[in-house]
Amino acid sequence: MNLKMRALLKNNAFQAIASSLLCIIGGLIIGFIVLVFINADGAWEGITDLVKNFFNYKNGTVALKYFGSTLVKTAPLLLCSLSILFCYKVGLFNIGAAGQYGLGAGIALYCALALDMPWWVCMILAAVAAGILGGLSGILKAYCNVNEVISGIMLNWISLYGVNILLTSVKETTSPYTMAVIGVNPDAIIPTIGLDKLFSNNQYVTLAVPLSIIIAIGIWVILEKTKFGYELKATGNNKNAAKYCGMAEKRNIIVTLVIGGALAGLGAAMFYLTGYEQWNCSASSVPAMGFNGISAAFLGGLNPIGSIFSSFFIQHITMGGAYLDKAFYCAQISDLISAIIIYLCGFVLFMKHLMNKGIAKSEEKEKRKNAEQVSAENTDKEGGK
Repeated sequence: MNLKMRALLKNNAFQAIASSLLCIIGGLIIGFIVLVFINADGAWEGITDLVKNFFNYKNGTVALKYFGSTLVKTAPLLLCSLSILFCYKVGLFNIGAAGQYGLGAGIALYCALALDMPWWVCMILAAVAAGILGGLSGILKAYCNVNEVISGIMLNWISLYGVNILLTSVKETTSPYTMAVIGVNPDAIIPTIGLDKLFSNNQYVTLAVPLSIIIAIGIWVILEKTKFGYELKATGNNKNAAKYCGMAEKRNIIVTLVIGGALAGLGAAMFYLTGYEQWNCSASSVPAMGFNGISAAFLGGLNPIGSIFSSFFIQHITMGGAYLDKAFYCAQISDLISAIIIYLCGFVLFMKHLMNKGIAKSEEKEKRKNAEQVSAENTDKEGGK
């Protein structure tokens, strides 16, 4: 193995991309095998339809419209992904992102439907409320040593049922869903800034899409280019060492979970204030978006820029499942295949570990070979004398 190839294989960005691609390919292969066992005749067409998603449409205008719909659902997933990875950099696992997402949705919709607030105020209040919820887990972790996973899971359910109760006052009389935001308070709908025209008059493609990308870039800058980001990562690597160096480790834990919560809550506001969906006030499970954010974060190599692409891919696959032929497969098959791919996304770090282990073994073998060669040369020289 030459030096250039070794340097490439040891490059963190290359490892992240290669590991993600291996997990994606593995997920698609397993999904294809599942389709073969169910009905071999339509397996290949089914898996290709899932991967193509909006490309299934021959009409470019229609395909562009459905591409826009994929972007609409990518924005909240990206924010949940950023919430997970931001906390993970500080050694925290923010499994409470699902509850923070739910609370953000509840506050955004209540402010829009009951209080007639404009979209930007609704978004700010959603982020603040979800940030406070995240901060509660941070306080419990910093001062009571309560594991953030335990407190996060408990708060997820508290948030869900609290939001259901809150939004019951603004739901439709004949259904469990909240009223349509655009019909009650059009000012609460996030502006499209012309993006709807770009995506074939898809009214749901709003400012939220570019804003989520800008936020991802901002998080990357904070983590990689600022003193604050360095302190957060130092706290995550070794809390005691960070404290010894004069860093406020308790403050960093709380602030991290506040920011993580705010990101998840903002993602929910970005989604529900497009009018794409209404909240189900009888929901009995926490939003999946918060949990899918875990997969998106790891598939993106725990990098904010990588999360932009991984979030889009996961949402692309999830929505692509709708194009499976229902004559061959039941509706739940698409969810199963999406779940397999999302599940394998969690093995990205494991794949990177295997790559590093393989490189280390190769280097050790090469060093041993060089040492034996040097020893043999020395022996030959001594024999010549």
